[in-house]
Amino acid sequence: MRESQLQQEDPMDRYKRENRRLQEASMRLEQENDDLAHELVTSKIALRNDLDQAEDKADVLNKELLLTKQRLVETEEEKRKQEEETAQLKEIFRKQLEKAEYEIKKTTAIIAEYKQICSQLSTRLEKQQAASKEELEVVKGKMMACKHCSDIFSKEGALKVAAISREDQGIESDDEKDCLKKQLREMELELAQTKLQLVEAKCKIQELEHQRGALMNEIQAAKNSWFSKTLNSIKTATGTQPLQPPQATQPPKEST
Repeated sequence: MRESQLQQEDPMDRYKRENRRLQEASMRLEQENDDLAHELVTSKIALRNDLDQAEDKADVLNKELLLTKQRLVETEEEKRKQEEETAQLKEIFRKQLEKAEYEIKKTTAIIAEYKQICSQLSTRLEKQQAASKEELEVVKGKMMACKHCSDIFSKEGALKVAAISREDQGIESDDEKDCLKKQLREMELELAQTKLQLVEAKCKIQELEHQRGALMNEIQAAKNSWFSKTLNSIKTATGTQPLQPPQATQPPKEST
């Protein structure tokens, strides 16, 4: 019955209805096509933006990688230079330390030798003083035993005021007085020379002790400087803050 009704229907109406249905389907498909096209364009834009961001990020990472490699090469080169410098400084300070120790040993030996010399000079001076006193006592005894000398010299060895004139004194007493005076002058001169040698030896000892104190200060300063430079080099190579150098301990000042 439907088929018969459709056959009986006017073909123009049927074609119009079919045309409307196809138009509605076409409009729906066009709307879907527009939606899909808009979605596609939006997806392409989003993908393009993501791609641009990824490329920018990749460029930044590549630059950072190049900078990191360059810094690594520079750091390795600096580390190598620091190691070479540290080795050179160690060698220099080792030589200076050996030289300073040798100088200290040499100075100590010289000081000990001078002390021994001073001790010997002091002993010699004491012996000479004792001998001089004995000789003076002997001379005084001889003078007191001599009649002419006892009139001229007192018991303490001072000259007396002559009670008699020169015409009364004999040639023999004058020669004896001159001889005694000459011996006294020679003994006094020898004593003065011995004292001078003792003073010079003490001055030399003081100078050597001062030099030894200066050498000890130089050695301590060299050790502290080497320690500070080594720590700074290590901390600089590792990229951390260098430590402050330790305070130099001053050795006690030696009295001059």
